[in-house]
Amino acid sequence: MSESIIGIDLGTTNSEVAIVKDGRVTVIPVSEGVSILPSVVGIADDGSLLVGEAAKNQYVLRPERTVRSIKRHMGEFVPVKMGDKDYSPQEISAMILLRLKKIAEDYLQQPVSKAVITVPAYFSDAQRQATREAGEIAGLTVVRIINEPTAAALAYESGHIGAKKALIYDLGGGTFDVSVVNLEGDVVEVLASHGDNHLGGDDFDQKIVNHAVQHILKQHGVDVKGSATAMARLQRAAEAAKITLSDQPYALISEEYLIENNGLPLHLSLEISREEYQEMIMPFIDATLDATHIALAGAGLTVSDIDEILLVGGATRTPLVANRLEQTLGLQPRGELNPDLCVAMGAAIQAAIIQGAKTSSVLVDVTPYTFGTSAIAFLNGEEYPYCFVPLIRKNTPIPVSKSEVFFTTHDGQTKVDIDVYQGEDPDALNNIEIGRFLIEGLRKTSSGNPIVTTFAIDVDGILHVSSREKATGLEHSITINNVLTRFENDKLDEARARINTLFGEQDSVQDNASNQNKEELTALLEKADRLLKNAGPEDSADLVNAIEAVKDARDQPEQLLRQAIDDLADLLYYMET
Repeated sequence: MSESIIGIDLGTTNSEVAIVKDGRVTVIPVSEGVSILPSVVGIADDGSLLVGEAAKNQYVLRPERTVRSIKRHMGEFVPVKMGDKDYSPQEISAMILLRLKKIAEDYLQQPVSKAVITVPAYFSDAQRQATREAGEIAGLTVVRIINEPTAAALAYESGHIGAKKALIYDLGGGTFDVSVVNLEGDVVEVLASHGDNHLGGDDFDQKIVNHAVQHILKQHGVDVKGSATAMARLQRAAEAAKITLSDQPYALISEEYLIENNGLPLHLSLEISREEYQEMIMPFIDATLDATHIALAGAGLTVSDIDEILLVGGATRTPLVANRLEQTLGLQPRGELNPDLCVAMGAAIQAAIIQGAKTSSVLVDVTPYTFGTSAIAFLNGEEYPYCFVPLIRKNTPIPVSKSEVFFTTHDGQTKVDIDVYQGEDPDALNNIEIGRFLIEGLRKTSSGNPIVTTFAIDVDGILHVSSREKATGLEHSITINNVLTRFENDKLDEARARINTLFGEQDSVQDNASNQNKEELTALLEKADRLLKNAGPEDSADLVNAIEAVKDARDQPEQLLRQAIDDLADLLYYMET
């Protein structure tokens, strides 16, 4: 029996894991009667790792030891404080993925090492690569990364009959995507996407929190923003109020002993109406509708061309969303599938397709960005050295490869800088530079020496760029996995060691733990030896001690070896940050 490939929706607020088994899609329960794992990670007072509901509950009391909404930081090179240690966004996400992996293994009663993971359609190359790295740290081979709205289309429309155009409105906890898809025969084709990676239900919660903070300030003259615990409690209360207002016209935010004021407890009791709430979030909904029109324009369609609207993401339960969509587009949105689960279901369907299971759906995806380089040309009537030259246009179906020829500008030119940009502005400097490399050793000849530059995006949305001197075949290339957040192999090993140690002897220990220890040990010692050459006196002494401790522990019980590996990994991590 071939190994199962699981489908994972790694969400900002919640995450899910699903599988196609015996021809049916199943969202695997996290616990009895519960299919959703909160995307929250924390360190308990005893140092153990908390993932999911337990971490979410701890957040109210120990916000400094808990991390939520990490998805909003994927692709950023920022340390994330949790307890007394710093982690990367990839490591925090890996903790969530590792728990989902174990949940799937317990359900299937077999090891799982492969997954399809979904990302927002508007995720950049850096964010996609960070997601892949999180999977690697968790011990998962990410066989495919697909866009969340595309996954939702697979879940909604698997096996549909006829041809139609659908608008997929995906409003999750931290991100918003809107995609226009063509559904015809057995093909789900994404025509255009647009969105915002920092817009979602978390922003709705924050509006309620701000409202409560202002109420307390006005009524009691107390600013609670300085209390992390009070703010965490308000955050939880705001989320509960938002959910209530999806079905009820009013919600009561009631928090006793929220904070002390002049030695006396301050209690909060604040009623909020749906009308007040909708007024707070209306600018966000308007922004999503603006994005919807941009996506329609990108697909070359008008509102009248859309046959149906599919709702995805928990925040679409807010009645204002469906109401405004119906007012604007003239169609009542469909929402028969659980908006929290349909993305994971679509990921599982895509996983089944990869495994060769019979399916009526074929996936065609697009890139949500324009990628290109810069060259000397005319901009606004004047010669300018940084004119943006698009090679792969936004909304181009992927995988795709596009090439363009450029020419050297002066005689005897032996090298060329290749800058890679993401954006739409004709001035390359106004776009986002995502990579750069140098091709040198060109033959000495007159100006006009042709250099062929190729941009290729694979099925995971990862960009590969190469430049080749046409006459000689001399070539240089780069994979844009993001120069700021890319993990080198040894750092992946270090991160994996840190995460696995946090899980300890919980559910992450595999039968091949000893082999993993050996691999991690080899990678860490090689890294340590390289750093030792340039370390200062104090760091050098600490590093030598840590190396000797690891070597001494190689013949000791595995728990002692794991501790030594973890101590060395931590030291290497801090020496490099």
